[in-house]
Amino acid sequence: MVLNAETISQQSLPRHIAIIMDGNGRWAQSRNRPRTYGHKKGVDSVRNAVQFCSKLGVESLTLFAFSSENWRRPEDEVSTLMELFLLVLTKEVKKLHKNNVKLAVIGDLERFPSSLQERVGAAHQLTSENTGLKLNVAANYGGRWDITQAAQKLAKQVADGTLAPEQITEEELSKNLTMANQSELDLLIRTGGDYRISNFLLWQAAYAELYFTDTLWPDFNDEAFAEAIACYVSRERRFGCTGDQIKQLLAAPKITS
Repeated sequence: MVLNAETISQQSLPRHIAIIMDGNGRWAQSRNRPRTYGHKKGVDSVRNAVQFCSKLGVESLTLFAFSSENWRRPEDEVSTLMELFLLVLTKEVKKLHKNNVKLAVIGDLERFPSSLQERVGAAHQLTSENTGLKLNVAANYGGRWDITQAAQKLAKQVADGTLAPEQITEEELSKNLTMANQSELDLLIRTGGDYRISNFLLWQAAYAELYFTDTLWPDFNDEAFAEAIACYVSRERRFGCTGDQIKQLLAAPKITS
């Protein structure tokens, strides 16, 4: 059974999508350019993904921008990534705010320069009242770190006498994870051809649909994104769905489920 776009719009599209944006370096190297060029080009794909999700009515989009393991990369590459963060948090945030996007940078930010931490705080404050797409940018983030910091919060409550050990449940731990106030993760996408989640959203991805594509992140356009959504709809609803049908929904002013 293949449904038309109008029927699909009445079904449950993913409310929360996460993306491991992999392949920037290989994309650049295939063009005989430095890896840093690929990261800069990847910013364009970030803009496109944000616009795509906003048009489709997705509630939350979480992007894996910088993992806790990325500090091991060459110094010039790490430096470029930091510069890109500063660029986004100065130039792009105003655009996000104008489009009613609420930005949250999640992760252990203490290792970042104070100037970057200040920009993060300013970006959070500027977009805090926005009611559109919730854009989460994971920076110096790791799934194990997320679970550990949640466990530490619960341990402190036990030590303070405000929580009994037997009251520690999955629900209580979930409440102390990053993005606890957002929809549960529905779809996790990884570009670049690898088939692993690389310590990203370990707890949150427990029941999410996983979608892996060989497409490198700078080439992940609306067509590629629509195919990922179509695959999700087909899995969840057990009926046929095409990327073209998903793209038809982008023209609608609002998607209802």
